[in-house]
This record gives sequence, structure tokens and C-alpha cells, in this order.
Amino acid sequence: MNTSTPASSVQARRLLIVGPPGAGKGTQAVRLAEELSIPAISTGDIFRANVSGQTELGVLAKSYMDKGEYVPDSVTNDMVRSRLAEDDAQDGFLLDGYPRTLDQVSALDGMLTELDTTLDAVLLLVVETEEVVGRLVERGRAQGRSDDTEETIRHRLEVYSEQTAPLIDVYEKRDLVRRVDGMASIDDVTTSLRGALASR
Repeated sequence: MNTSTPASSVQARRLLIVGPPGAGKGTQAVRLAEELSIPAISTGDIFRANVSGQTELGVLAKSYMDKGEYVPDSVTNDMVRSRLAEDDAQDGFLLDGYPRTLDQVSALDGMLTELDTTLDAVLLLVVETEEVVGRLVERGRAQGRSDDTEETIRHRLEVYSEQTAPLIDVYEKRDLVRRVDGMASIDDVTTSLRGALASR
């Protein structure tokens, strides 16, 4: 007989996971979402689904990507809004990679108001910059990824820091941020995330 506390007893079910490139957000998002029986929603997955499905938004997004341009916030916001309105997200969701800007924070607030719900928690994976640089450089070598050079990695981390610090401040003021050590083993990070939610 299993005497451990089931994941379903954790009340927080509308979540964001935040952390720099290389922090392991994707891995942890999938694990936690599976435990909570909610969808892990990444902006990358949303884009791919819309583009491959040739939805109106997907065609619009592809027109920007084909020209090497950034997809405007308005298009990204509409894709996220559409995804959050799907049946499987009605009882909760774990967003990964969105919001990335203060404007997107405001857009998400509006979407949640439309859905008559609010965020329960923002899970922040805290990592050591030098450790992440080393981890990503090693991954780049192992996988032959030309974009994972030390220079490009450091630039991505700088961009993340510039864009994300203001977001964390906003959610800190709402008492939503739960910090977790992202440098631990994958299993330990999952356990810490679970504990951070249960302690609310």
C-alpha cells in the first residue's frame, strides 16, 4: 500500500516554470505536469503544433520565421490564449517559456481573467551561471550543435537575465515565486519542486 502523499493532493495546478537556458526546465516541466495530470505547455510546442497543423496563426507565424524575423507578441499571445482554452488545460497547466516579457505578463493576466482563474505559483530554477555555461558547451560538443558555443551561450544568458529579472520582480510582489536549486540531480530537483508546491 502506498502511504506517500499523492500528487493530486497538491492544490497548485496553474503554474509557470522559469529558469535560464540549460537549467532543465523542459525535463522538470514534463515530470511535474505528469504527476499533476496537467499539460506541460511550452511555446516551442505550441508554435510547432500550429505551424505543422497549418492553422491561421501557424501560417502567420511561419511567414515571420521564414523571413528570419521574430514572431510578434500578438501572434504568440493568441497561440497561448488558444492553447489555454483547450479542454485539457481547464483543470490546470504548466507553462514553460511564456511569458518572456512584461508585455506578455500583462497579456497572460488578461487571458487568466477571461478564464476566471489565476496563477498558483511561479517555479524558479536557480542555477550557477558558470556551471550552466559548462553544461551547455559540453552538450553542444556532444550533439554537434553549432549554436552552443560559449559566446552564444553567454549572450543567451544575458538576454534571459535582462528579460526575466523584471518578470520575477512582478511575481515576487504577488508572492508567487518558489525558488528551487536547479543544480541538484534531476530527481532531487523534481522532489524540491514538489515540496515547493506542497508548502504553499
